[in-house]
Amino acid sequence: MRYLIVVLLLVLSGCASQDRYIQWETLAPESFPKLTAIGYAPLATQPAKEASQRVLMAMQASKIAAYRELAEQVYGQQLSASSSVKDWMLSDDSIQASVSGVIRGAKVVKSYPVGEHYVTELELDFQQVWALYQQQHRPQTVKEVTYF
Repeated sequence: MRYLIVVLLLVLSGCASQDRYIQWETLAPESFPKLTAIGYAPLATQPAKEASQRVLMAMQASKIAAYRELAEQVYGQQLSASSSVKDWMLSDDSIQASVSGVIRGAKVVKSYPVGEHYVTELELDFQQVWALYQQQHRPQTVKEVTYF
């Protein structure tokens, strides 16, 4: 008898998932923030002999530094710290920081030299980030369920 009841419940629950229509919709956030980041790179310490090569290398380095700053704003920064004590005195203290993430949709606002440094300004508009994410993932919510 128990076996018959279990089989009957399984059959009925299998049919229950086929008696409805779910309508989905994608909801956009009410507002989208814009993040800005600035990266700096020294011209003099770039490993090149020609001044023009140092400028190009500093441009790229400042852009990477700005992307790192954006990643810190979006994903946060991972910190690891350790301290050593010997004879009741602090003998070693170290802190390590790292950032990991993917930044899509950022654009270079300005890139220019300032004295002995090169500066790159980036902007990340989350409306564009949201649009890029929608193209890849299509997250949706239930709009309406109709039962038959």
